[in-house]
Amino acid sequence: MSEIMISLKDINKTYKSMGDEVQALKSVSLDIYKGESVSVMGHSGSGKSTLLSILGALNPPSSGLVEIDGIDIYKLSQERLADFRREYLGFVFQQFQLIPYLTAHENVMLPLTTTKRSNREKREMAAQVLERVGLKNKMNRLPNQLSGGEQERVAIARAIVNAPPLILADEPTGSLDTKTGDEIMELFQQLNKEGLTVLMVTHNPDNTKYLGRTIVMKDGRLSDERLNLN
Repeated sequence: MSEIMISLKDINKTYKSMGDEVQALKSVSLDIYKGESVSVMGHSGSGKSTLLSILGALNPPSSGLVEIDGIDIYKLSQERLADFRREYLGFVFQQFQLIPYLTAHENVMLPLTTTKRSNREKREMAAQVLERVGLKNKMNRLPNQLSGGEQERVAIARAIVNAPPLILADEPTGSLDTKTGDEIMELFQQLNKEGLTVLMVTHNPDNTKYLGRTIVMKDGRLSDERLNLN
């Protein structure tokens, strides 16, 4: 049997809003294995984004256990938690979140700034992943000189430059046209084939065909229902 990469046990998350309590996650338990690719779907407010932020070591649950590669992440100190995010997690966002005055090459180098590597090694690592995502000839362009799909490729390169074992993606094709979105999904599929574990929040049912398993969330719980987004 494959090793478990993500293990959630009885996760609850409650927020306080205007004096009231809102339970965003309700007794969520889930295992995701190393090398899996999983999509998380659900309507707005279903708990998808809360789940992703908890897995990203950004938002502690109100109760329950979160383990990634056997590490109880919310028992780590803040300093160690920052190290954990850098070593284990690659984040890809819908809005790219690239620094506009940095080149593609410089944006991809950002996660390497706190690592103990020479500047030459950092530049080489960033160049290698940009070539891997098909942007070898556009490394020195600023984000506004790139198409939306190319900016998303830069964001993916930035996410994988540290060679993390787990990629967390939040609506990575949400602002792209269908053709470009399919190309980005093919890239995620290829990264998964190379051994990365991929967990993606998406509203697009077409994206699920590129991923091995689909999880549906409804009202803060995992649901057995098929999702109708029409």
